This record gives sequence, C-alpha cells and structure tokens, in this order.
Amino acid sequence: MQRHNPDGFDTLAIHAGQEPDPLTGAVIPPIYQVSTYKQDGVGGLRSGYEYSRTANPTRRALEECLVALEGGTQALAFASGMAAEDALLRTACAPGDHVLIPHDAYGGTYRLIDKVLQPWGLSYQPVPVSDPAAVREALASRPARLVWAETPTNPLLSIADISVLAQIAHDSGALLVVDNTFASPYLQQPLALGADVVVHSTTKYLGGHSDVLGGALVIADAGLGDRLAFHQNATGAVAGPFDSWLTLRGIKTLGVRMDRHCGSAARVADMLVSHPAVAEVLYPGLATHPGHEVAVKQMHGFGGIVSFRVRGGEAEAVAICGRTRLFTLGESLGGVESLIEHPGRMTHASVSGSALEVPGDLVRLSVGLETCDDLLEDLRSALG
Repeated sequence: MQRHNPDGFDTLAIHAGQEPDPLTGAVIPPIYQVSTYKQDGVGGLRSGYEYSRTANPTRRALEECLVALEGGTQALAFASGMAAEDALLRTACAPGDHVLIPHDAYGGTYRLIDKVLQPWGLSYQPVPVSDPAAVREALASRPARLVWAETPTNPLLSIADISVLAQIAHDSGALLVVDNTFASPYLQQPLALGADVVVHSTTKYLGGHSDVLGGALVIADAGLGDRLAFHQNATGAVAGPFDSWLTLRGIKTLGVRMDRHCGSAARVADMLVSHPAVAEVLYPGLATHPGHEVAVKQMHGFGGIVSFRVRGGEAEAVAICGRTRLFTLGESLGGVESLIEHPGRMTHASVSGSALEVPGDLVRLSVGLETCDDLLEDLRSALG
C-alpha cells in the first residue's frame, strides 16, 4: 500500500484497489462471499488468504482504496465506526492511560469511553479541541496517551486546527486521532496535516446511501497498523464482503456527492441565518463561524451538515423535527436523502446530564442531494 499517489482524488476513488478481475475481466471487483480458502498444502496460502476474519479480497480492495484516499500506510475496515474506535483505543491505550476527548464529542464515542473503557481502566478529560491553549494546558496538567479530535464536531460543528493539535500532541508524547467522518477524505486529509490515525464511520459519506454499516481506521505508522491488524483479527469485528463492496461502490461517487452536499448545505445555512425563528446557525462555511478561517485553511469545502438553534426552545425544536416533509426524521447522516434530528433526544441522548450535554434547542440537518429549492421550501414551511 502506497502513501503517495500521483493520480487525482476521483481517479483513486474509482480505481485504487479495484483493478479489473483477472479471471473474467469484470471491471467491478467481485464480492468474495466466502469464509475460508483452499490451501495448496499445509501453510500454502494463495495470496495470503486463509480465513475471512483475517483477510478477504473484497475487504482488502476497500482498505487499499482508503489508504490511497487518506494517504496512509495501512487501513482496516470494521463492522461499524464504533468497532473501529474500540479497536483503536484498546490497542493504543492500556488500563491506567489517560485520553483527551472533545467537549462536544459524538455521543457514541463518549458512551464507549465513559461506560465501557473507563471501567476497563481508561481515564478521560473533555476539552475544547478548537482551543489549542486549552489542549496544551490539559496535557501539561496530566499527560495523555492520545488526543481525540473531531473536526467538524458532531453536532456543534466546532473546528480544530489539525496541524496545531498534532504539534501539541506530539510535543507531549501523545498520538493525535482525528475522526474525519463529517469531512470525508474528499474535503480534508488529517494524516497530511500531522495526525497519526484517521477514524471513519464509513456508514456516512463514504457509503453515502444509507444502506450499509461500517467503520475504518487509516494509520500513518506501519508499526501501529500491524498492532491494530492483530487486534482486529483477534477480536473479529471486521467488515463483511458485501458491506465492503457496497462501501466501495459508494466511494466511487464521493467527490461529486460531496460537491453537491456542500453547495446545498451552504444555501440552507444562508437561508436559516435570516429566518426569524432561528437564533443561531452553526456551519463552518459561514464567515461568522469561529472556526471559519481554520476550516478555509485545512478543508476543501465545508460539508453537508448544518446545525441551528431555535428561538422557541426545546419544545419548538422537537416540533420542527416533526413538521418537515423531505427531511426525514432519523439518526445518522451523509446519505443521498436529507435527514433532520433532535440531537439532545436522539444521537446525543447518551451525554445528557454530562459535561458534553448539547443544547435542547438544537436541530441537526444532514443536507442530501434532493433539489435544493425543494429543501429550502420544506424548511421554511417547518419553521413557520
């Protein structure tokens, strides 16, 4: 697997790891729906395949594509984003270690660390990762094994300066992990900015069609990659061949989809800014967003997620979520269809009552690929 490739992003998305099948010439890699492989004598493996928990050709094609898109040395595809996070934290950390997480981290990440890994012996501290001074101060007061960043964060869309965080983390001996789910490798490449590991829920923009679950890690250091591969094989939370194939199919159109997501989200954000029912719009593409300048520096577009706060409070935010026609009320994001949700009662219910609790008047939109004028009218109607 190569870290650098002269081909353009869309070329890599369509071709990396996906050569035509040598047996039939099929231009799409086959789904190797198989659990085990014939060996040519004891220990005589064909191309290294013995059992699909350890390796599968369809999954390997996906992993090679992700390496090319993110610029890593190794990638591992998992059954879900949470499986990828769990494998990373249990491999990179040991009981007694300490980690820093965003003060507005994804609820599932918080739940994993607080409810599963803290009893295992991992301690954590929420910090605003968009504030380098706060991260530096936290590391000075207590060394951490790794710094976990999301940028943009879910659901408040805070922006962290990846290159600055990487320097701060490395100066203290910590790894920098960046959840790149919201941006996707099309808009942002954290490894090139100094991150050590990139995390994806491939369920979201990489798959792109709300029809597959998956997760991935892309690693800069080959030694850490080998340790993660051992852990993945030992615990077994791998992506299945059909899930890998669906994700590969989605990746082929990632670039054109992200262009449309970004364009429509920008129009939605502009409309919401001027709407009297909206108190605040959270979107890094807005010049008023506190992380706008950093986003301009490290991203190639601002993504398809828009969050906003409602003047009528939590009750009105919930009501708006029930009044849309085209924005489907549902969790997740990054699909071709537009979604609306109330984070406080849905995706981030697990952080209720904690330091990571999100505002009750917050609504999160995943802006899809429908005709944008129709989406704008749907939102105007729901907002009243």
